[in-house]
Amino acid sequence: MNINYQQAVFEKSFATAEQLPPSTLPEICFSGRSNVGKSSLINALLGRKSIARVSGKPGKTVTVNFYRVDRVYFADLPGYGYAKVPFSEKTRWSDLMEAYFRSGREIRMAFQLIDMRHSATAFDLSMLAFLRDAGIPVTVVLTKADKLNKTEYQARLAAAEQELGKAGNGLTIVPFSVENAAAVEKLRKIVESVL
Repeated sequence: MNINYQQAVFEKSFATAEQLPPSTLPEICFSGRSNVGKSSLINALLGRKSIARVSGKPGKTVTVNFYRVDRVYFADLPGYGYAKVPFSEKTRWSDLMEAYFRSGREIRMAFQLIDMRHSATAFDLSMLAFLRDAGIPVTVVLTKADKLNKTEYQARLAAAEQELGKAGNGLTIVPFSVENAAAVEKLRKIVESVL
């Protein structure tokens, strides 16, 4: 299915499990640690500078944000793993995530974002295991690839493939930078292939 990325609008944010609407269209969701680049990636896919709000501070996305893109929803999920949040906020986040994934949504693909400069965290690996157990197709996106030189890039790519091998065989891993048009196009093709 071809998608007209120009037909993209921010639809709504939901902060609690009870607020989540029923699923009415196929969904592509974006998951990852706080400050890993989910909003930047969504902006790059949509060819917009700021449809998804980008912040330099971790922990800014605390809601599930829905963007209607032609005939599909992009769901920007709250970042996890940020230590400076109260326990009550972590509980709310956990309940919201659980409700999102368990509410019978038509999730065609989860893009699991991991900062390429660092090893996958325990949070990243448990999120991958959760998605696998839930039967949701996953593509791992290694963000901030442009921050590495060639040697570091090759070393981190090989290390990531080893680290993530434990999380499930056959994972598609895409190094990504918002500056790299070919990487943006590759992710668009993955989106279109699952629709």
